[in-house]
Amino acid sequence: MKKLLLILFTYVAFSSSLTAQEGIPVYFDYLADNYYLVFPSMAGISDGGKIRLTARKQWFSVDEAPSLQTLSANYRIPESSSGVGVIIFNDANGYHSQTGAKLTYAHHLQLGPEIRILNQLSFGLNAGFIQSSLDETEFQSVIPDPIITGGKNSVGYFNIDLGMSYNYMEFYINFAALNILGTGRDLYTAIEFDNLRRYLINAGYVFGKGLWKIEPSILFQLTDFTEEKTVDLNAKVYREMSWGSLWAGLSYRRSFDGAQFQVDGTFGEQRLQLFTPIIGINYNRFMFSYNYSYQSGDIRLDNGGFHQITLGYDFGPTRENRYDCFCPSAN
Repeated sequence: MKKLLLILFTYVAFSSSLTAQEGIPVYFDYLADNYYLVFPSMAGISDGGKIRLTARKQWFSVDEAPSLQTLSANYRIPESSSGVGVIIFNDANGYHSQTGAKLTYAHHLQLGPEIRILNQLSFGLNAGFIQSSLDETEFQSVIPDPIITGGKNSVGYFNIDLGMSYNYMEFYINFAALNILGTGRDLYTAIEFDNLRRYLINAGYVFGKGLWKIEPSILFQLTDFTEEKTVDLNAKVYREMSWGSLWAGLSYRRSFDGAQFQVDGTFGEQRLQLFTPIIGINYNRFMFSYNYSYQSGDIRLDNGGFHQITLGYDFGPTRENRYDCFCPSAN
């Protein structure tokens, strides 16, 4: 029983980084040419559009393990500086689940006279509605607990995200402030808080002029209420083909803060560490990628990892008719 409680404590301690959060959890699907899912300013960054469908499943051997599905589409309005987008998602984690939708508007400022030279400053806004639910029908207590209602609690609320991006050829930097409204869920009777804000900043550059290219990047996250911080260190390698490209990469996520635990009277502290290899293929206008995240450390809920696949389709002008750069997030 003590071991179970220890595992549950560790699971809760890491849940803000690993599992269901308010809004879409930030995993590694952004590395599959899907920066719009994280940064609203990337909606319509190119002269065409992108559709991305993702599915993520954690811990196959654990009942009610976290799972996430997202569907996103963004598009540049023809002959304008405006981009629009929509995101639909479903996120489940044990007895808690959330579904939601976001609508996006982005405005792109061309900073140079040559339209084939990618040099844009972009601003974006998401307006979203989230339905958050907690199923307490299976909760049981020997002593009646007034906190447990025994029913299905559900509440809906609005929130907004703001983003800003700068893209210059193979270089990019993105910023987003998520869940910026002081909107509480009023879902849990034990404790509530209104501050759900998260801040993200990301930057990267694509090196190489031949058939082989490499893209190092970094993403930093800060949760305002708990002051939790994580960083992703990423590297992707591309091999251009006549029909598209093959690519693979590795991401390492580490938290700045640790969770304390006790085993056999010995205290310790463990920080979140995730290793995520990712592979993908771009064939003409289609894209497929797969990534697997493995959590290292002595305390884990399960030895299995987290699987995620992404399917995509690009429409509008072909890559050859867009920008004169190898910039996967924009082309």
